Amino acid sequence: MKQRKWMVIGILTAVAVVCAIVLTEPAAAGKLEDAIAKTPQGTGKGMIDPNAAPGFMGIPGAPHPFWFYGILWGIWVGWIFSTVGAFGGIMAGVGHITVFGLADYGRTFKDTSPDLNKLLTDSIRTSNQYLVGLSSLISSLTYYRMGRLVLPLGICLAVGGIAGAYLIPVLTAGKINLSQYIGFFGIIVLVIGCFLFYETTERGQASKKAAKAAAAAFEKDHIKRQEGNSEHAARGVEVKQWGASKITFTFYGVEFSFAPIWPIAGGFVIAAISAFIGVGGGFLYVPFLTSIAGLPMYIVAGTSAMAVFVSMITSIFTFMFVKGTPIDFLFIGVELVGIFIGSILGPYTSKYIPDIWLKRLFVVLAVYVGVGYTTKGFLGYSIFPGM
Repeated sequence: MKQRKWMVIGILTAVAVVCAIVLTEPAAAGKLEDAIAKTPQGTGKGMIDPNAAPGFMGIPGAPHPFWFYGILWGIWVGWIFSTVGAFGGIMAGVGHITVFGLADYGRTFKDTSPDLNKLLTDSIRTSNQYLVGLSSLISSLTYYRMGRLVLPLGICLAVGGIAGAYLIPVLTAGKINLSQYIGFFGIIVLVIGCFLFYETTERGQASKKAAKAAAAAFEKDHIKRQEGNSEHAARGVEVKQWGASKITFTFYGVEFSFAPIWPIAGGFVIAAISAFIGVGGGFLYVPFLTSIAGLPMYIVAGTSAMAVFVSMITSIFTFMFVKGTPIDFLFIGVELVGIFIGSILGPYTSKYIPDIWLKRLFVVLAVYVGVGYTTKGFLGYSIFPGM
């Protein structure tokens, strides 16, 4: 049964990618060709050498990452996203921006070819979302089977997210250059990282009694058990009440409730922000669910993944089918192989990591990436190495 499920996921993913290639290739190729044609030819900075070997998206002289590195980075992105329900898009962005050198290359065209600069920005944003989209799909299914996904909450977040994920690509595609993108990317990540740091302090933890009780019960009664023990599944998320004004559920005997209007509104805002910087939004869904909704991290990852998947599908569709954003499907396909592997490992390894350490891992990554990219985007250089 498990093999059949993963086979279906793999087939659906392959079909989706093929359809995207077939349906968007003419328009996207036309925009890319026009941008290249407007770019000065030569070997200098901000120029394209027609005799150079083709790289990213077939652009002569563009970076050409080794395929195996794409798989390795995909594994890391899939694992981090499926473990904490966040930061997959951020890590996907770090890969495309820094590790594979796409942003530094694209920034050279800021003055000589603004159209190509902005087209590369949109391509990076959409590429990030492809990686997070597959990871969120796999993670959602896995966490749901493990009883660690709050379905009605995920649906509410997704409903709000559809509007935000559609609106922002329509308004911003082709209008953001790479320096602006990197700077705003860093600011948003840094703000969320600082907020989450507060949540790991004694004062921040004091107001999360229900979440701590549920996490403690999970750690005691679930982590120490073998995966094959059927008792844990019955003690996972159990929805007690569905209603327009209130939805109630329990997790390991601890009761939680919420009014649907708030996750719908939150989903809209989160999807809009995440679509702007080209990530899944898990780094916003996680603090929203842990800090505002007061949920334990063990059910946040799966619920966040479901909301992210819906917003990713919406945003990718808008970037590619509405705005004609080009994508390097060969490289993205290689990364998706790694995403598939990492996303399967994450849910099974996360239960061995204490709730508080999952948050602290997120905080460290958020501060490092946030400060690094804020300075790189607005000062022209990063104060941290590797950015």
